[in-house]
Amino acid sequence: MTDAVSPSLAHRAARKVEHERASWIRFGPVWKWAVLLVVTAIVMVPLLATLLGGFKSLGELRTDPVGIPDVWMWQNYWEILSSYRYWELLFNSLWIAGFTVVLTLIVASTAAFAFAHLHFFGREMLFNYLLLGLTFPFATAILPLFIKVRDLGLLNTHWGVILPQVAFGLGVSVLLLRNAFRRLPEELLDAALVDGCGYMRFFFHVTLPLSRPILATVAIISFVASWNNFLLPLVVLNSEVKYPWPLGMMVYQGEYMTNWPLVLAFVTLTILPAILMFVLAQKHIVSGLTAGAVKG
Repeated sequence: MTDAVSPSLAHRAARKVEHERASWIRFGPVWKWAVLLVVTAIVMVPLLATLLGGFKSLGELRTDPVGIPDVWMWQNYWEILSSYRYWELLFNSLWIAGFTVVLTLIVASTAAFAFAHLHFFGREMLFNYLLLGLTFPFATAILPLFIKVRDLGLLNTHWGVILPQVAFGLGVSVLLLRNAFRRLPEELLDAALVDGCGYMRFFFHVTLPLSRPILATVAIISFVASWNNFLLPLVVLNSEVKYPWPLGMMVYQGEYMTNWPLVLAFVTLTILPAILMFVLAQKHIVSGLTAGAVKG
C-alpha cells in the first residue's frame, strides 16, 4: 500500500513544484520591471526637477519645484549659454577629463597587459600592491598629495589635477583591463609568438582591437570621475580662470544665490555632457563590465 501511495505523493509534489516554478516565470519579469521602474524614478526625478527648474521663474520654483512650468523661461538657459564664463568652465573640464582619460587608458592598458600575459618575478605581489590603492579614500591622501604637487611645481595648473586623477584611477582600471585581457584565448598569443609577432605588436594589433568594450568602460568611468571631481581641483587650483565646472558651480552659486532657476539651468548644462556620454556608451559599459568580471 505504501509503495502504491508514494508515487502518487511524489507526482503531486512534482506538479506543485512545476506550478510554483511556472508562476514565478510568469510573474518574475513583472517584479523585475517594477524594480527597474522604481530605480529609474529615483534617478530621473531629481534630474527632471533640475531640468524643469531651470525653465521656471523664482516664484513658480518656490511654489511648484517639481511640476511642469506654466511659462517656459528660455532666457535662463540662454543667459548661461551666451556667457563666456560657462564655455571657459566647460573647456577646462573637457581639457582635464580628456587628458585624464587618455593617460589612464595608456598607462592602465600597458600595465594590465603585462600583468595578464607576462610572467616575471613578483607579478602577483605588484598587482596586489596596486590594488591596495582601492582601499584608501581619496580624502586621506589630500595633504601629502598637496605637498607633492607643490614640490613638483604643479600648483594652480591643470596637470596638478590630471596626474593625481590618473594615479588614483589606475587601480580599478588595471583590474578591469587585466581581467578582460586574460579572457582572450592563449592560443592567439602562442600563435602570434610562433609567427614572430612580438608582445608589442600583439598588444596593439590583437589585444586592443578585441578589447574595445572594456576600454570604453574604463574611459567612461575615468571621464565621469574626473568631470565630477571637486576636492582635488579645490586644493590644487587657485585661479578662477582655470576652474572646472564643479568649482565654477560653487562660484556661480555664490554670485546668483537668490536666483535659483539660473543655478539649476547652470547645473543642467554642466552635467549634460557626462550624462550624454554615459548614455551613448552604456552598451559598451555593460558588455565591458561583464567581460571583466568573470575571470580574475
